Amino acid sequence: MIAPSDMEACRAMIRTGSLSFHAASRVLPARVRDPALALYAFCRVADDEVDEGQDKGAAVLRLRDRLDLIYAGRPRNAPSDRAFAAVVSDFEMPRVLPEALLEGLAWDSLSRRYASLSELKDYSARVASSVGAMMCVLMGAREADVLARACDLGLAMQLTNIARDVGEDARAGRLFLPLDWLAQDGIDPESFLSAPTPAPAIRRATARLLDHADRLYWRAATGVRRLPLDCRAGILSAAHVYRAIGSEVARMEHDSVTSRARTTRRRKTALVALSAVQAGLGALLPVSARLHAAPEREVAFLVDAAARRHAVTARSESLLAVLAQLEARDRGLA
Repeated sequence: MIAPSDMEACRAMIRTGSLSFHAASRVLPARVRDPALALYAFCRVADDEVDEGQDKGAAVLRLRDRLDLIYAGRPRNAPSDRAFAAVVSDFEMPRVLPEALLEGLAWDSLSRRYASLSELKDYSARVASSVGAMMCVLMGAREADVLARACDLGLAMQLTNIARDVGEDARAGRLFLPLDWLAQDGIDPESFLSAPTPAPAIRRATARLLDHADRLYWRAATGVRRLPLDCRAGILSAAHVYRAIGSEVARMEHDSVTSRARTTRRRKTALVALSAVQAGLGALLPVSARLHAAPEREVAFLVDAAARRHAVTARSESLLAVLAQLEARDRGLA
């Protein structure tokens, strides 16, 4: 069980650090909402330490050590770590899932760029679909088809985030748009990063990301109907709020360089109310065959891990390789 003081600290982190998730979480039942807030608080702290710290590689290595302590039952003396340790214990959280997030953050620390949409989905699987799979574990939804659709939703949300943040990322020296798309339009990445502008090619790439996200949102919706009835509105709310961000980017003619798309509190409230209605109506509709679509190749390992209660605990070769790279750099050997 999560200690009440730790739970309150997690709520405060999400209230100020993730407004979209905080709005959606209010619709979840308490048995899922509290562990979900603990999960998101841990992920938020981890992401902020890597994203905002001066030594990103060292932050990733500290996160690795924190996960080791959590899975050993001896979490670091911090509210988010203690709360997440309780979640891991209470829900038998497969270690593969948070370590996928760890790998994605390691890629961030190396400022990795992505040559294709598939490579970008490899990244999105780690930093977003892993969280979707963990949410399914919290809801007791470990059916492979449902997990695959939750991972679709994670991919869609991350692609939406990337589309929204093109300018903000570029001004920080980061680039997530698929490099082959830019090459097709004659865009030199270094030139764009040195002087970010909403060129037609950048807008086209942003639009392509959102088109792909829309297809994933559409397919992900079929999995929501297989979640516990009292959880459906919360997940639909999260999907609608993020999809609305993409709609705002489109309304701005896919220019997310000049300004950053936002949704108003009133719009979020309306979407949460809509989700509650849709959750009730959805129980009356037949399940679409899209539910049974094979998982995206990039998320298959997450689906497999979450579907098995006794998943493999050894770290993947790709994670070990990137951690070794960070350790070598930390020691000045690379």
